[in-house]
Amino acid sequence: MSETRVTRILMISPDSMVTPDQLVRNVQTMAEGVNVKETCYGCLVESDAKTMETVMAKVRETYRNEVFSKLRGFPLGDPRRCRAQHGTRPGFSQLEAEWEVLPMIQSALDDIDAGKTEYVVPPEKKPLPVKDLKEISEAFR
Repeated sequence: MSETRVTRILMISPDSMVTPDQLVRNVQTMAEGVNVKETCYGCLVESDAKTMETVMAKVRETYRNEVFSKLRGFPLGDPRRCRAQHGTRPGFSQLEAEWEVLPMIQSALDDIDAGKTEYVVPPEKKPLPVKDLKEISEAFR
């Protein structure tokens, strides 16, 4: 077994019906030797590299386009990041920005899975002429 510990962030898409509690309970049963911490956006998972590969394969199979993953640079409970130990939260704004676009990514992946791969170019938007804007604003006087 590898000595290298890997920590990953599992983030649930806002359009998913999965709750963080459900995700944590399921991930805990996927392999032995896995530490899981529930968060407001999903969970943090930590284990050795080989076990993590197994867990991630099962997560991708179970939650195909609903749960997204990325590596975390710090282990669980690291005093530099743990709020219980007055750690800081740098990077949370980035997580929040990523979380907001997950519904669009989920929708696109669902479309690809359904075979909808054609892209329709949206019509080009043109600025509203000042004359038309004046007419609109004067109509509501």
